[in-house]
Amino acid sequence: MSARFVLHYNPRSRAQRIRWLLEEAGAPYDLARHDFAARTHKAPEFLALNPDGKLPTLVDRGPDGAGSTVVTESAAIVLHVADACPEAGLAPAIGDPARGAYLNWIVYSVAAIEPALLDEAFPRGSDAPASAVGWPPYAGALDRVAAALSDRPYLLGEAFSAADIAIGSFLFWVRGWGKLPEAGRFAGYLDRLAARPAYIRAESA
Repeated sequence: MSARFVLHYNPRSRAQRIRWLLEEAGAPYDLARHDFAARTHKAPEFLALNPDGKLPTLVDRGPDGAGSTVVTESAAIVLHVADACPEAGLAPAIGDPARGAYLNWIVYSVAAIEPALLDEAFPRGSDAPASAVGWPPYAGALDRVAAALSDRPYLLGEAFSAADIAIGSFLFWVRGWGKLPEAGRFAGYLDRLAARPAYIRAESA
């Protein structure tokens, strides 16, 4: 039987975080590799899956291999896979008090921290009115993450979750880009994530 998941993938994209996620989930998956220089992500057959022509894009064939659910946004993919593979323990169950914080962090990674980074990296000609912007300044967003990790090993406490993949992958990326101020305050957290066997498999494959 075919692998349950097909990940449309290039390692120089957010698809790398989904590869880490799939490794953590222990889920069988196939990679559909894309060549940005050849613009395979803009080919008609791929645009039929994701009209934006962006990675990651995930196809879930279902447990029996007969499905074809397509999920295209990285935060949505994180939520989908974690819930589709409950045996991996990557998501608090509905009704678990930790579920709210878990959902907040995954959405915060793309709805607040990433746009805040773009404002920092590519300043506007003039500041937008505070009431028109739905995210905090970049420094403030990082402060919120640092505060959550100040007394615990992972975002939800003692237990690693898919929220750590969403936030941790972002922190790895901006640290490599030289855009993680006061990087030392995240060093222990990132060291813990980098030591995880699933992360090592995803990065070394």
